[in-house]
Amino acid sequence: MQIPKLTSLKGGINESKLNSTEPEKKADNSFTADQLRSVWKEFAESRKIYQAEYHVLSQEIEIRDNLVIVHIHNAFQKTLINTIKADILTFLREKLGNNSIQLTGELKATDEKKVIYTNREKFEHLAEKNPKLKDLKERLGLDTDF
Repeated sequence: MQIPKLTSLKGGINESKLNSTEPEKKADNSFTADQLRSVWKEFAESRKIYQAEYHVLSQEIEIRDNLVIVHIHNAFQKTLINTIKADILTFLREKLGNNSIQLTGELKATDEKKVIYTNREKFEHLAEKNPKLKDLKERLGLDTDF
């Protein structure tokens, strides 16, 4: 039995495309930051049923050329972004018609304040604001651990 060649089939494959090693590229459409934010919000709304994802997608984003930077607060959020990165990029690229869009998560420093519990911690906190309190404590012989 003779096996037919693919090129001999009706409506066969164009040999120039078959031998080409470069994929066919389309021109990327330009987009504005507002357009990207609108599409980003649309994707976030589609993920609303997944609370953790929605929370991360609701974080502040920054746009530098074709790079979207999500400002995240901890390592869990970075892992979550990396997990759904392919879905986000596919959605953004299709909606905006631009295949050069990239995505990354950037850890943003947060101002975590230490919770003051004990009397000593309260005194130390106040003494940082007003150093004369330490002098007053020593002069009066006061004890902060009562």
